[in-house]
Amino acid sequence: MTKKIAITLFFGFLVGTGYAQKMNVAKLDSLFQILEAKDKFMGSIALSQNGTLLYSKSIGMDDIESNKKASNLSKYRVGSISKMFTSALIFKAIEEKKLSLNQTIETFFRTIENANKITVGNLLNHRSGIHNFTSAPEYMNYNTQPKSEKEMVEIIAKGKSIFEPNSKADYSNSNYVLLSYILEKTYKKPFKTILNDKIVKPLGLKNTYVGSKINIQNNESNSYSFSEKWKKEPETDMSIPMGAGAVVSNPQDLTLFIEKLFTNAIISESSLKQMTTQQDNYGMGIFQYPFYEKKSFGHTGGIDEFRSSLAYFPEDKLAVALTSNGRTYDNNDIMIAALSTYNNKPFTIPTFKTIALKSEDLDPYLGEYSDAGFPMKITITKQNTKLFAQATGQSAFPLEPTEKNNFEFKMAGIKLEFKPNEKQMILKQGGGKFTLTKK
Repeated sequence: MTKKIAITLFFGFLVGTGYAQKMNVAKLDSLFQILEAKDKFMGSIALSQNGTLLYSKSIGMDDIESNKKASNLSKYRVGSISKMFTSALIFKAIEEKKLSLNQTIETFFRTIENANKITVGNLLNHRSGIHNFTSAPEYMNYNTQPKSEKEMVEIIAKGKSIFEPNSKADYSNSNYVLLSYILEKTYKKPFKTILNDKIVKPLGLKNTYVGSKINIQNNESNSYSFSEKWKKEPETDMSIPMGAGAVVSNPQDLTLFIEKLFTNAIISESSLKQMTTQQDNYGMGIFQYPFYEKKSFGHTGGIDEFRSSLAYFPEDKLAVALTSNGRTYDNNDIMIAALSTYNNKPFTIPTFKTIALKSEDLDPYLGEYSDAGFPMKITITKQNTKLFAQATGQSAFPLEPTEKNNFEFKMAGIKLEFKPNEKQMILKQGGGKFTLTKK
């Protein structure tokens, strides 16, 4: 759940065959050593197989101002991974005969458009048609302010429907905020209490709960963006995302949670089958990611500058979780390295060598680039000897030179090639290639 530069990819890694008995972690340790030495990543990772922790690592800072280092006790906002917890709670309520997938939501939310057509199941698999409130321009004007249920329902209702319920799927945080309120109305308890009673306590999760204001003394991390130096980001008030993105946790708790989910310690096998069944590439609070003959199930998360990934490979009984509170190195590449280590596959450790450029060397690239077939304008600016790109309606991000006329923003997989003589810029990302012209 995030509004900022939302170019987040789930795993780009490939998982090979074989069943790992023992991980050779020396090379993976080397990756984290260089990431920490070069100040490229702050966060934690854990890999667990069949309930046994195979690997964990924490680097960087929980809080830069007080020089508080990350540890295996560090806790992070995990964003939309929260949706997996919320979905599991809904299925528990269904198993307790308190809710059903097919019941419509008008008794809970009379002001929501099409409430008499939208079912609980439609909310779970993003087929409700309800507009995603975090996509609205005004979201960033209020996201740090507390909101009541009444205020959030009004905001969501104002966005109206963008398609007929159950006609297709489209990701919307609104769905899971509403599911939070349905749980609260059903159990007549706060969402945080329901999560604690139904999942956290029974599983013995030590570092998982619904967050509030960040508390460094409780080993919670602040999040940071990077522009010449780390900059602390404002906090989204957790009364807003609720079950869509308000959970705080850490990798070891997350791997335990997903292992227990897939061994039916939280919900029944039939409920899990419904949760993981994909329709138009959407499950109910969970996604499927196939690699070769294997497949994983999981979710990613993003809120403020926190980023997280959680996945489970049923065939290997392997769980992997990654959480970060600051990065200029792509989390995706760290997942590749971790799973390559598990599967005894090669991966490349970056050197972070860059080309030294003077301020005047950047001048030919400056300006506004656009194309009729590209949805945004890209503005290129500089600060001293650093080049920055900014897409319409998004924050500026730094570019690293890789060779003459070539730059990249690695953590989003963006590569830019400039052709100053032709006043063109070629943007590559995720297999796409776009040629933009300088205004």
